Amino acid sequence: MSRLRPLLLLLFAAVGVLLAGAVPVSAHAALTGSDPQQGSVVQDAPDQVSLSFSENVAVSDGAVRVYDPKGKEADTGKVTELGGNSYSVGLHAGLPDGTFTVTYQVVSADSHPVSGAFTFSVGAPSKTTVAVPEQQVGGGVVGGLYGFARYLSYAGFILLVGGAAFVLACWQRGAGVRPVQRLVVGGWLTLTTATLAMLLLRGSYTGSGKLGDVFDLDLLGQVLQTKTGAALVSRLLLLAAAALFIAVLFGAYARRDEEIEESGESGESESSEESEGSEEGAVGGRTAEDGDASEGADDADESKDGDGDEDEGGNDDSLRRDLTFGLAIGGGVVSAGLAASWAMAEHASTGIQTGISMPVDILHLLAVAAWLGGLATLLVALFRAPVDAQIETEAVRRFSRVAFGSVLVLTATGIYQSWRQVGTWSALTGTSYGQLLLVKIGLVAVLVGIAWISRRWTAQLAEAKSGAAEDEGAAEKEPAAARAAGGSAGSAGGGAGKAAAKGSERAAQLARQQAAVASTREKRMRNADPGRTGLRRSVLAEAGVAVVLLAVTTALTAAEPGRTVEEAKAANAAVRQENETAGALALDMSFDTGGKNGKGVARLQIDPARVGANEMHVYVQGPDGKPFDVPEVKVAFTLDAKEIGPLPVVPDRVTTGHWTANGVQIPMAGDWNIEITVRTSEIDQVTVSKNAKIG
Repeated sequence: MSRLRPLLLLLFAAVGVLLAGAVPVSAHAALTGSDPQQGSVVQDAPDQVSLSFSENVAVSDGAVRVYDPKGKEADTGKVTELGGNSYSVGLHAGLPDGTFTVTYQVVSADSHPVSGAFTFSVGAPSKTTVAVPEQQVGGGVVGGLYGFARYLSYAGFILLVGGAAFVLACWQRGAGVRPVQRLVVGGWLTLTTATLAMLLLRGSYTGSGKLGDVFDLDLLGQVLQTKTGAALVSRLLLLAAAALFIAVLFGAYARRDEEIEESGESGESESSEESEGSEEGAVGGRTAEDGDASEGADDADESKDGDGDEDEGGNDDSLRRDLTFGLAIGGGVVSAGLAASWAMAEHASTGIQTGISMPVDILHLLAVAAWLGGLATLLVALFRAPVDAQIETEAVRRFSRVAFGSVLVLTATGIYQSWRQVGTWSALTGTSYGQLLLVKIGLVAVLVGIAWISRRWTAQLAEAKSGAAEDEGAAEKEPAAARAAGGSAGSAGGGAGKAAAKGSERAAQLARQQAAVASTREKRMRNADPGRTGLRRSVLAEAGVAVVLLAVTTALTAAEPGRTVEEAKAANAAVRQENETAGALALDMSFDTGGKNGKGVARLQIDPARVGANEMHVYVQGPDGKPFDVPEVKVAFTLDAKEIGPLPVVPDRVTTGHWTANGVQIPMAGDWNIEITVRTSEIDQVTVSKNAKIG
């Protein structure tokens, strides 16, 4: 174990790095449209502002706010659902001209918080004093704690369900092994603690983001009325049933198994003693005349006792099978319910084919638990089980078959889920969700490769055990002959036997010492066994990859699905096309300054894109499509055919990622070269350009 602990610490450190990269959580619903549109200029103040999302979201009064140029609230606070994933908030009458800022903070149908902001102008653009918070909802300390609790909940579920399944399906003797008991109980405690933490953190996670609001009872009451809150409460109730299951598994079931084993061992011992006694009597010269009647009576009694033992053994086996079957049914129902608490509140519950995706997601989670949880239990059994309770090779082979079946289920359900969440090859390679999915697929491939090595070590152990059993069978014949010779010698020298009986206490003490020495020798030989050592190392490597795989999976559940990203891009493209049809010009220019956070897209809009005065907007976005704040943006127009320009324009910053200029003069129609210069730091700057017809 001295080598195991540092490796585990390194693995958990890697998990921490992965989880830190997964925060803040990406939104799973995207804003696909608004009225007024982002960056538009309207002549009269509208009566309301409406927002459309890529999927259904949960909103409450105050979730959408509109601020005038001076930062005062311009909305009524009442949010109304319009249908078709669209929502509106009313505006006060008599609003001034200028640039208005719209902020929204909602929760997507798969339980993840969504926030953002955009601007529109009434009459003409103006400067605004509204400060949009840079920290997105779901980020900060609360977001980090919530993400870590999410990871622990998955880990606890895997240890609880996978460990119990391993005991029932592969190694029933493991129910009485303390390290295995501690692993499964630890999984239950981890899942319960993480679920309670998520329930307390949920209100602040989707709302203010303040750590002080964690124990706000009003927020907790609001959370309990949401779909996610109901799922977490259902999980806690199922965990209460799981506690009863664990008590039976490691209580009555483990004791019954030990009693059956002890009765079997005592029966074997009595049979051996009777066999030895009969051999000694025969060699000692017992006459047929003296013993015929008594032997006949003894044989009859032994026959009755033997029949009773067989009946009792059959009843014990039947009771064990019934108890195992009952625990398997009850544990399966509880495990499926726990898995459903994720399926009903996250990715599987939204999007297309939810009636299929939720059962598939439950199967996926159960297969993950059976494989990775069983792997963790096997690792504990190989490293921590006592010498007298070592896991049998047959149990390892059973788990190998269970793991193979789990991999088949994971492959089938994973392919379906990947298609459902990604949809296209471009989303697989061009979105963060798709890239994380590729990393997960690579880790699963590595895990399967190491598992194949473990199967080879298991086969070698089985061959070694078969050879050892043959050697023991051949060696048992020699002690039988020795016992017969010893019996004749004992009958010839009864005086020596009496002397030996006097030293029985000394013999018992010597036997205990020999047993301790034999136990130490067995442990040393077990550790020196190359087959078992190889299996330990390969299983440890599997467990290490599994820890990292679980962290990537947790990050994947927090990433915006590729299909949603592609749909949002398509909706934005449709809006740009509509603007161009109406006479406005929209250009997207990718840039890379070469420095840290130097990549993004600059989107330029000119309205009405005609000769004379025009309104210009520049939106700077990061690779994830979210507003990206930069120190400086400059634009220049050049008409090479008439040798006009460059005509510089320095727009004003309106809000994060949004720059605007009014009255931009285009002197004549033609094919203009438009340059955008973006500076992301004191020294990192780049100029990108495109040609467009204006006028």
